[in-house]
Amino acid sequence: MSDSVAQKFADFFPTLSNDILAHLKTINIPVDAFNWLDRMMNYNVPGGKMNRGLSVHDTYAALVGRPLTEDEVTKAFVLGWTVEWLQAFFLVADDIMDRSITRRGQPCWYKNPEVGNFAINDSFALESAIYILLKKYFRTEAYYVDLLELMLEVTSQTVFGQLVDLITAPEDNHNIELFSMERYQWIIQYKTAYYSFYLPVAFAMLMNGMSPDNPAFKIAEKILLEMGQYFQATDDYLDCYADPEVLGKIGTDIQDNKCSWLANRALQLFTPEQKERFAADYGKNDPEAIARVKALYNEIDLEAQFRAYEQESYDKINAMIAEVPAETINPEIFTIFLRKIFKRKK
Repeated sequence: MSDSVAQKFADFFPTLSNDILAHLKTINIPVDAFNWLDRMMNYNVPGGKMNRGLSVHDTYAALVGRPLTEDEVTKAFVLGWTVEWLQAFFLVADDIMDRSITRRGQPCWYKNPEVGNFAINDSFALESAIYILLKKYFRTEAYYVDLLELMLEVTSQTVFGQLVDLITAPEDNHNIELFSMERYQWIIQYKTAYYSFYLPVAFAMLMNGMSPDNPAFKIAEKILLEMGQYFQATDDYLDCYADPEVLGKIGTDIQDNKCSWLANRALQLFTPEQKERFAADYGKNDPEAIARVKALYNEIDLEAQFRAYEQESYDKINAMIAEVPAETINPEIFTIFLRKIFKRKK
């Protein structure tokens, strides 16, 4: 994927935000609400790494193996941006639930004084925009219903994953006995992997005329869910160890009592005495308690544990890609995705 494609994709956002605004005019929405939604979309949808959205274009290009027509680029960009809109919907809501401070180098949307809990409804508005765009650009396509069903299914999967994440690690009722690597992996599969990894690739496959019952979808699902596990483990590592200036947000997993990869791997390695100290401090929004948890992580060299896991995951995913039958689906689509996320720093 060239920088020019990334720039063209970024530049396409105003076209779609204007489509949403044009729809709002058809329902005669009051001017103040119109302006609110315009500002809200521009604040929350663009500004990320765009890997999810760009993956629709990159996957489709790898599938067809030729230069794309203007119409194909437009359709791939629209589908990619609906994934980014879905991401924005989840992030606006997630930041409220996690009481996060910053997102993408700026205050979380709900932290703006005039917004507060209005952000809950704004998250719903972001989700609604997805279906306005899909209808405008794909209503006449044979695969339109498949797009709708896929988006709805992945959205519900993510919501269920978020639910299990929340009840596993509530901020006001700490119980690390609920933590386990198996439970963590289930949460990540549903909360992160389906929408971040499987959805963009499946969108491109549908756009390419592939039926949902094609075996290629199952192959893609298996590999991409494994990538999603690695991606989230990296996210958890960066939350604790990355420079907030580079990451674009302040990590809060420790004080938020998150059922993270770091916490679960540490619990597998801690002595009973270390586990007791960990249980006493984990989930406390207190700088000294957070520092003690990080010190415990250093005692077991958790950074080295993650680096070993990172290499093992990379090797495992590459082995899975090597087994993909080229006549079923181009293995390069998975290599492209893996290249984007391996050893990322934010």
